[in-house]
Amino acid sequence: MISQIFILSPRGDHLLYKDFRGEDSKDVVDIFYQKVRALPRDQAPVVMHHQGCSLFLRQNTLYFVVTSRSNPSPFTIIQFLIRLVSLIKDHCGTLNEKTLQLNFSLIYELLDEMLDYGYIQTTSSDILKNFIQSQPEIPKQFSLFELGNIGLFGADTQQSKVAPSNAANRPVLAMHAEEGVKTEIFVDVIERLTVVIGGNGALLRADVQGEVRMKCFLPSSTEIRIGLNEEFSIGKAELRGYAAAVKVDECSFHQSVKLEEFESNRILKVIPPHGEESEVDETTRS
Repeated sequence: MISQIFILSPRGDHLLYKDFRGEDSKDVVDIFYQKVRALPRDQAPVVMHHQGCSLFLRQNTLYFVVTSRSNPSPFTIIQFLIRLVSLIKDHCGTLNEKTLQLNFSLIYELLDEMLDYGYIQTTSSDILKNFIQSQPEIPKQFSLFELGNIGLFGADTQQSKVAPSNAANRPVLAMHAEEGVKTEIFVDVIERLTVVIGGNGALLRADVQGEVRMKCFLPSSTEIRIGLNEEFSIGKAELRGYAAAVKVDECSFHQSVKLEEFESNRILKVIPPHGEESEVDETTRS
């Protein structure tokens, strides 16, 4: 169960704070910030203090923190915080300090629906969008023509050096109100490479972790069929096709992916939920 949840800026400012059980004082926020600033960068996302423990996720320089007096599963809490970040992106479009300040009432509304007395109820974007009444406030997009007004080192300038597609950052709640949005889907292929090299320059280990991430603005119950070539194999499965095959050690799929035709025809059937989800997660080791 969750006692408190709060979001801090890199400077320790309280952007959002909600107490679900009344077990801890608000001083825990300052205690957490003092401790986390003293931790090394590779420290596990758990901070112990005299009032219990804090589990945190650092995303876009922001700290998403959960406190608890019980002994919760760290994996459950971290997964909840990851889903909270995704839900904020789904409902507000982007994730930064300005977005949180403009949409604090919407995020409090999200937390009220997601949690009941500290117990997690749901993290589904499809379910939550039916209960959220607040409309998102979208920050004004940065323009080079306004540099003279906000200054060379303004906060907006620093956050908008590289502007992604405005359409991909649109809130899910806006899809019902805008014309022509209902048939859009955005797909990202993300890869992370971890390499260990010995003192003599020899390669000791190499891990590649990747995922196919989708943000969906399609109507409900829309089925997508994705075909993969025969060179794609998982684990000890027999290689098919040419020698230059794509072989991964582990592969997991989102619950919306149907695998009836995957083994025979390499076809994935997906009924994607609204919002941002990771449909395929792959790991390759050598």
